[in-house]
Amino acid sequence: MYEIKVEKHFAAAHHLLNYDGDCENQHGHNWKVEVYVKGDKLNKSNILVDFKVLKKQLDSVLDLLDHKDLNQLDFFKDESPSSELISRFVYEKMIELNPMVCKVSVWETPTSCATYWVE
Repeated sequence: MYEIKVEKHFAAAHHLLNYDGDCENQHGHNWKVEVYVKGDKLNKSNILVDFKVLKKQLDSVLDLLDHKDLNQLDFFKDESPSSELISRFVYEKMIELNPMVCKVSVWETPTSCATYWVE
């Protein structure tokens, strides 16, 4: 089995609902997003998925989030746009573009991330 990963960044604002603390106030992050793809078959160039193709797919998803107020997006309407929910959003959008996507990690800070995958 092979696994590859690409990494991209986006910046956006959000606030957490039903939260008692500073994060209930509007604030922003520079999120790092990691998308993992796995499979057991390489193409004739011995590549699982071309990194350029995967990055372009991820760019199209992150364009939906970049420099936005996440609380205003339909997917997060009346929900707390936490890193957990953002990782699920990216996963669901990426799996539509590439069925080999196996998990997505979203880093809110250099030391804190949330990961979403389907078992």
